Amino acid sequence: MKKVLAKLIVVGFVLLLAGGGFLGAQRLSGNFHTVVSGQLYRSAQVTPERLAAYKQKYGIKSVINLRGSQEGAPWYDNEVSSSEKLGIEHFDFRMSASHRLSKARATELIQLMENAPKPLLIHCKAGADRSGLVSALYMAAIAKSGEENAENEISIVFGHFGIPYLSSTYAMDETWEDFEPWLGFGES
Repeated sequence: MKKVLAKLIVVGFVLLLAGGGFLGAQRLSGNFHTVVSGQLYRSAQVTPERLAAYKQKYGIKSVINLRGSQEGAPWYDNEVSSSEKLGIEHFDFRMSASHRLSKARATELIQLMENAPKPLLIHCKAGADRSGLVSALYMAAIAKSGEENAENEISIVFGHFGIPYLSSTYAMDETWEDFEPWLGFGES
């Protein structure tokens, strides 16, 4: 029994280290991912250097900041200034990872994504929760890529841990579930 318990502890420790390494690597890389090539990309908070690199490599023409306007905050002022210097349109759309998004706000966001010059980069702080829900909305409402492809955007692959009662970011999963019938996926 002691050997089994010791093995379980070692396996748990190894899994914890691997998971931490995975999330650490995501953070160091900016958690940048292609959602729809040539149309939509997602990331964590961008630095001026990363934004310039994304513009050069992917042709980014607009950015939607899901953290909302925060004038005076260095990250925000740098992003707005960098966008302007690079000729990238900058949009602010405040939403919280710990609160459900209303259908009216989701409609507003979908219209913003439809009308923003492409390729478009969306970001939140970590690129995991808000960016995941918004990528799923894009996949469902604009790219018409189907339920499974959309749902894959709100996953641990991107650092999202939506665990009922344990994770405040579960609100993103609840929002998605609320919107599925509205997006044409029925009761799933």
